[in-house]
Amino acid sequence: MVQILDPIPNDGGKSILCCYVNATSRIQVVRITNIKNWYFERVVFPGQRLIFEAFPEAVLEVHTGMMASAVLSDRIPCRTLSIEEQEEQEEAFSQREKALTS
Repeated sequence: MVQILDPIPNDGGKSILCCYVNATSRIQVVRITNIKNWYFERVVFPGQRLIFEAFPEAVLEVHTGMMASAVLSDRIPCRTLSIEEQEEQEEAFSQREKALTS
């Protein structure tokens, strides 16, 4: 289930469905701040998968929890987290495999 507390601005841009997984053993705070009129921030626990909607030009900032602070540990373009793009790539790979084995 996608939980949208602060929906993306409805300015006619095409949004994408994204997935981020916290593969660390630390709590992370992820946020998107580079989209005008929209601020996205969530806490992601170790091993948790976060599904969210964003614009392709959005950048996900990953802040990893340290002792009494958080450090910016990564900046990920949301287009690389797109679920639809991954599904399309998997489908194209599957079609190529079928063509090669036929």
